[in-house]
Amino acid sequence: MLENCKSAQERWGGVSQLIDQWLQERQEMLVCFCGLGEIPHFSSEDPSQGKKVKGFFEILVDYTSAGHFEIYDQLIREGASYQDQEALEAANNLLQTIDATTELILDFNDKYLETDDLSSLAEDLSTLGEAIESRLEAEDYMIEVLHSAHHQGQPIKSN
Repeated sequence: MLENCKSAQERWGGVSQLIDQWLQERQEMLVCFCGLGEIPHFSSEDPSQGKKVKGFFEILVDYTSAGHFEIYDQLIREGASYQDQEALEAANNLLQTIDATTELILDFNDKYLETDDLSSLAEDLSTLGEAIESRLEAEDYMIEVLHSAHHQGQPIKSN
């Protein structure tokens, strides 16, 4: 039993560090997003605003990509290794929510990378903010059911 515990720690201990780094990137993304919310009026003629917007896009896309290409796969592998079918089903549903927000994020990014017209940015940021909130809730629950529950000895809770 001790050996199983040790091998699980060896196998999944790095996942916690990966998640922590990713959540730090999430925090940076949210700080940038909030910084954009403090701008009273967006103007294409203000280069500092354009720089803030482009910086936000960069971190948003990096964060989104890391989730899809690193974090979610790790979490699903962990749930599978514990043969946690309930958590894997929940993850599948959560990924549908996350995928919908990814489409919105990529469309938002594409729109503003192709133009310097920031006239509709405030409205688009509001829509994006709702999608980000939905995404964060889904990601947090995915971490809870696929990772945290296996390390805290807690039963999986259905949402």
